[in-house]
Amino acid sequence: SIVPSCLVCNVRQPIWFSCCIHRHESFEQAPMYVAVMTYLGFGIVTLFGYFRDFLRAVGLEKCHLAQEREEQKDFVPLYQDFENFYTRNLYMRVRDNWNRPICSLPGPVFDLMERVSDDYNWTFRLTGRTLHDVINVGSYNYLGFAENNADFLKTVADKTRQYGVGVCSTRQEVGNLGIHEELEQLVANFVGAESSMTYGMGFATNSMNIPALVGKGCLILSDELNHTSLILGARLSGATIRVFKHNNMHSLEKMLRDAVCSGQPRTHRPWKKILIMVEGIYSMEGSVVRLPEIIALKKKYKAYLYLDEAHSIGAVGPSGRGVTELFGVDPADVDVMMGTFTKSFGAAGGYIAGKKELVDYLRSHSHSAVYATAMSPPVTEQILRAMKCIMGKDGSTEGERIRQLAENTRYFRARLKEMGFIIYGNDDSPVVPILLYMPGKVVAFAREMLERKIGVVVVGFPATPITEARARFCLSAAHTRDMLNQVLHHLNEVGDTLCLKFSRQKYSPQPDLADETDFELDS
Repeated sequence: SIVPSCLVCNVRQPIWFSCCIHRHESFEQAPMYVAVMTYLGFGIVTLFGYFRDFLRAVGLEKCHLAQEREEQKDFVPLYQDFENFYTRNLYMRVRDNWNRPICSLPGPVFDLMERVSDDYNWTFRLTGRTLHDVINVGSYNYLGFAENNADFLKTVADKTRQYGVGVCSTRQEVGNLGIHEELEQLVANFVGAESSMTYGMGFATNSMNIPALVGKGCLILSDELNHTSLILGARLSGATIRVFKHNNMHSLEKMLRDAVCSGQPRTHRPWKKILIMVEGIYSMEGSVVRLPEIIALKKKYKAYLYLDEAHSIGAVGPSGRGVTELFGVDPADVDVMMGTFTKSFGAAGGYIAGKKELVDYLRSHSHSAVYATAMSPPVTEQILRAMKCIMGKDGSTEGERIRQLAENTRYFRARLKEMGFIIYGNDDSPVVPILLYMPGKVVAFAREMLERKIGVVVVGFPATPITEARARFCLSAAHTRDMLNQVLHHLNEVGDTLCLKFSRQKYSPQPDLADETDFELDS
């Protein structure tokens, strides 16, 4: 079931590809008036913020935020002025849309504890009322393993009784259990690598391992939309960091060419290492990495590739093995394969996979390996249980949850496009950002959806560009078609009420036919 090589990526694709993956990514620009109104909205809020700061300065309004004492005014400020300004005048007014307390399993539905504020969101108090059966479209529960079915979790309960909930030691001392080694072998088999190592925290898997791989005299080429954990790891390494435009192969190749030709600044010595850092699925955009082209550039310029599959492992590919399987590339072409267990596997922690020499080196040089406590035994067993289920080793049908997630993803994205919303990302990505743009609409959207018992995540500046605030939906294999239809029904109504349907494109459910004039790489 193989078709000829894709004319864009020059790789052989499985038959179920209608055409090259990245041709199905959407980043539609909003009309000009939307950008103008967005800037105007922020301008008005900023003006009122300065006015309220004046009222606080003259004592007509109380300031609840921490600030320096009078005798400290001549010292270096502990609190940055603009950060303080944004927090007290913008964020505090809309803080009720985040950090909502839930009181149930965070599965496809959850229960929410109602809270109110008597001082414009500076403090909250619980009312004692619970909102039941709120549909959860905000969690990274891609395969539905955030579950509490006693039959499914029997092995997890058994391992908890056998080992307890913590080992209270590092792997190098007395915290190395047999199930840790079993998990590492299973992860290596699952992703197609020689060896792997697991860690108790997904964020630290990036931030603490990158400094062990590169250092002074090395160059990191990082996608501009990389996750904070990658950025922190790069900064901690001491390596030189250069940022290329998101998924832009021309920008990446130019930087690679310059790095090889010019070498290090001032001395012009060759870089010790050049490391390209990318993600499989970008968590704010829903876009998929252009992996075949990056691998081609990596080989051409003799660089190394670090691939973060936090959101893609388990979620894409016919059998959930991530973007390497999605594109049909050899996992051995990726030097460092990183992923987390916090999303598709319903657990915690992360892994690094690659050649045995790489993993053995990290066991003795990674701060996460040497100093961090070993992964909790019940968490380890939960990952084993989920991965065996995905692979069909527990007697279940292999890939059943993955197919359900793919079906939900394509159905949800297609319906949103039909309704006229601007959505970002790849058609295969379970991360679905709906662009809201204006700060007032972001707040109104989140509150209105909660009134309709839909739990959503809204994101704005500084987590996104100032003109691209959005609601981020994360789909799950546990979502039924009735749940999705209910969410879509309310989205349609709220979109009409708040005038959120900005798209000017006419959506056709038929796949686009390849245009032979389009085969040149776009920037």
